[in-house]
Order: sequence, then C-alpha cells, then structure tokens
Amino acid sequence: MARYTGSVCKLCRREKQKLFLKGAKCHSEKCPIEKRNYPPGQHGLSRRAKFSEYGVQLREKQKVKRVYGILETQFRNYFEKANRQKGVTGENLIKLLERRLDNVVYRLGFAPSRKAARQLVLHGHFMINGSKVTIPSYSVAPGDIVGVVDSSKKLDVIHNSLRRSKDSLYDWLQVEKATLSGTFLQVPNREDIPLNANEQLIVELYSK
Repeated sequence: MARYTGSVCKLCRREKQKLFLKGAKCHSEKCPIEKRNYPPGQHGLSRRAKFSEYGVQLREKQKVKRVYGILETQFRNYFEKANRQKGVTGENLIKLLERRLDNVVYRLGFAPSRKAARQLVLHGHFMINGSKVTIPSYSVAPGDIVGVVDSSKKLDVIHNSLRRSKDSLYDWLQVEKATLSGTFLQVPNREDIPLNANEQLIVELYSK
C-alpha cells in the first residue's frame, strides 16, 4: 500500500496552515509552523510566487489530500464516486472522506492523528458492529458502532488520546469512553465538518 513517508510538518508549512497531522505536537509550541510559517526549502522564505487559477485549485486539492492522508489515485476515485452521487459534488467528496474508518477513529478521539488512527486500524485494534476491520478506507455507515477489540483496550495510545479529547465534540458521533466504543450517528452536513477548505476549487480542477 502506497503511503507518504516524509516529514508531515513540511506539508503543513507548504500549505501555510496547520493541517493537524502530528497529534498533540500541533497544539504545542513545538509545532514548526509557529516559528516558520513559510514553505520549506532553500527559497521558501524569500519566494512570494503569485499563483495562477490552476495553482490555487491545485493547492486546495493537495491540502485536502494531506489532511485525510491519501494519495492521488485514491483521492481521484473518491471524486469520481462523489460526482456520480446526487447533490453537490464537492460536499459529497468531503462527506465520503469523513466516512473513512481511520477518520472516524480519529474524530471519536481514539487516536491523536489520522496517521495514528490508520496504523491502529491496520494492526487490527478496531471492530465495527463486533467484527474486526483492518481497512482504513472502510466506509462507515450511519448506525455503525466502532469499538476497540478486547485485546487492545489497555493500549496507552488510545487512553492518552481519549484523555486529551473532549466529550461530544461532533453532533454526528457518540462516544462511550467507558466501553471504548462510539456510534456513527449520521453523515454530517458540510457546514458541520471542521475543515478549512474550498472543495469547489477541487471540482473545478478535476472538471478541466
């Protein structure tokens, strides 16, 4: 399975905003973007390039890809699926990405970042409706119960993440910290999803 293995902090600096890819570090003074809020590289500080229309659209696509931690082919497949659905294509795209199991695990507070959530899912620490699932891209449906398997309920990474998370942070999720489980109540509306992105620019980019 292809995945990005470079420095994720450089990705945030490239987009000139926090993408929250590093868990607790993103909320601390150690976050590199706090001190170096400019693109990485030798000319990152001095370069003040003016983006073309295509460049603006490309940067928006790259940002959303990096937030959810997926590569181009898979992202394009999500777009094509969103385009086939009824409704606004851009909103459909974000909703599909929010339904990924690794994202739901992260949103529930069981992992400090989506990358950590992906690792936990791959290693078989989570189940859906009582059955173990090891596919991070698994699409969670309304009513599905995501839980930690019994053999993993003492993992420090899960408990530490839960201690830092807030209760009932999202209306479409219900967390039961006592049982280490959560319910995906419904597919969220676009305005309820905390994602600083203009998905319409992505639609325009892929429609060329």
